[in-house]
Amino acid sequence: MADGAPIKIELKGVTKIFGPTPAKVLPMVEAGASKDEVLEQTGHTVGLRDVSLQIAQGQTFVVMGLSGSGKSTLIRHLNRLIDPTAGQVLVDGEDIMGLGERALTDFRRARMAMVFQRFGLFPHRTVIENVSFGLDLRASGRAAREESRAKAREWVATVGLDGYEDSYPHALSGGMQQRVGLARALAMDTDILLMDEAFSALDPLIRRDMQDQLIDLQGRLKKTIVFITHDLDEALRLGDRIAILKDGEIVQVGTGEEILTAPATDYVADFVEDVNRGRVLTAGRVKLDCAVVTSSEAPAEALTRAGNGELQITYVVDANGKLLGAVTGSRMRRAIAENADNIAGLVEPVQTATADMVLEDVLPLTLRGDLPVAVIDADGKVQGMLSRESIIAALAETTGPEKPVQ
Repeated sequence: MADGAPIKIELKGVTKIFGPTPAKVLPMVEAGASKDEVLEQTGHTVGLRDVSLQIAQGQTFVVMGLSGSGKSTLIRHLNRLIDPTAGQVLVDGEDIMGLGERALTDFRRARMAMVFQRFGLFPHRTVIENVSFGLDLRASGRAAREESRAKAREWVATVGLDGYEDSYPHALSGGMQQRVGLARALAMDTDILLMDEAFSALDPLIRRDMQDQLIDLQGRLKKTIVFITHDLDEALRLGDRIAILKDGEIVQVGTGEEILTAPATDYVADFVEDVNRGRVLTAGRVKLDCAVVTSSEAPAEALTRAGNGELQITYVVDANGKLLGAVTGSRMRRAIAENADNIAGLVEPVQTATADMVLEDVLPLTLRGDLPVAVIDADGKVQGMLSRESIIAALAETTGPEKPVQ
């Protein structure tokens, strides 16, 4: 997996058929019958078809698709609210289909927490009672329950609901109720967080605020999050990796950039057609090659290594490879004519961007000067460059699935 993170969750060939005799219908599904054909001929519904995927530890994995695509069916397999007709569901390498009733209950309480679309709060319980509910089920004795309440108060404060501990859900806005649901899930301190359309019932501004909070919390907590949504913008904003479902089948899995720049099918291409590419594409993805020289080099040597000034600029680095600025070909030629010893005095400051910055944030930097923006890594070393024209070209580019050569 990416960055060497171990696999936390794995689905292997998971198929789910809803109906009275799914096992009898399974061969028909495995033979390739469409969802509509199965429904028409057998009265059964194909929820998932041969779904295999891997989710890394600490990853935010988004499953998205239109209504009826199977995304909610998929997430309910992860805590066995639904059992598959065929296939395996593994958590930390263990097939959870082998868990008995008691072991499954313990698994759900200790390993996974879930945030629901409609908040799922108990109307007769206060905020603090809702948040501590799962903890109270684990607690034994008065001291343990007091500890549960203390932990619940910490999470209430974390999600910004200080002062509302004794309020009831009916007195809270939708966004505040969802914060309670999120706090309740986080208070369980499980490795895995399942979020089924958790923000879809919220108004756009509140939804954006909840996304921001989730991004901030995930940056600190590093949970393994499986997030279900029908909203592509939300998927691209939250997901480290995204799986797109159609009629119960996975049609593509990848990063937001991969899906946006190389859609696997026409269906995916149509999905991403109207996406604001500037909010997804990063500087590292579309950067251009550039010339780099050291500040101690003589102008003639630097000019030769920079391709005789054919490029608009050449970036200048110190002995450790850290960016100092840039120099133009014309300035190097002038320095040669003046017999300068090195190019250190020719360096001009340049705007910089890190490889993970989205183009929407990089583009304004190109307006602050005439020189292209240098793309650098965490150590200040040059990785490439971006000009205003190259960013605009990347934003304007349209992509589609690769077609076979005729």
